[in-house]
Formats: sequence, structure tokens, C-alpha cells
Amino acid sequence: MNTSDAQKNSAVDWHRADIVAALHKRGWSLRQLSIEAGLSAGALNNALDRPWPKAERIIAAAIEETPETIWPSRYEKRHFKPVFPSSLPPIAKIDTVCAVVMG
Repeated sequence: MNTSDAQKNSAVDWHRADIVAALHKRGWSLRQLSIEAGLSAGALNNALDRPWPKAERIIAAAIEETPETIWPSRYEKRHFKPVFPSSLPPIAKIDTVCAVVMG
């Protein structure tokens, strides 16, 4: 899968090789970028395997993308908003029901 395929399907994260290739095209290696960001030499490698928002932002900025574009599955989980049913009774009705049931 190439980078353009990953961008078309928003549910699929970019492959780590595509991320590294994009960095190399911009003149960066993960090691150089880690050091430039004030992190240990291998720190940004962690973002390729597991969520780390700070590192994701650094990598994304270096390749002029958004973290949400590179790792959509991670951001879907972070920005999840539950949808509650709209047919819930108003609070006043719940209080009335509770008073009747509780006696």
C-alpha cells in the first residue's frame, strides 16, 4: 500500500515504511528529527508502534501532514463522542417516576 492509498481510506493508518519514506523525502531521518526535537535519538520510533501525541505531532509537522491523516485510527478513538438517544425523558418526569416508585 502506498501513501496515496492510505490517504484515500481514512480508516487505515499509514504504514511505518511510508512514514519513514516521507521523512526521507523531506530530508529527515527519525533519529535526526528526534535529536532536533530535544528527545533521545530513538524516541520518535515509539510513535510508529504506539500512540504518543507529542511525537505524532513532531513527525506530522516534518512531513507537512496532520497526525489525523497519518494515524486516523488513533484519532478516531481520541475524538470519540458517544451519541445518546434523543428520546430520554426530561429530568422532571424521572423525578416524578422515582417519587411514585419509591412511595
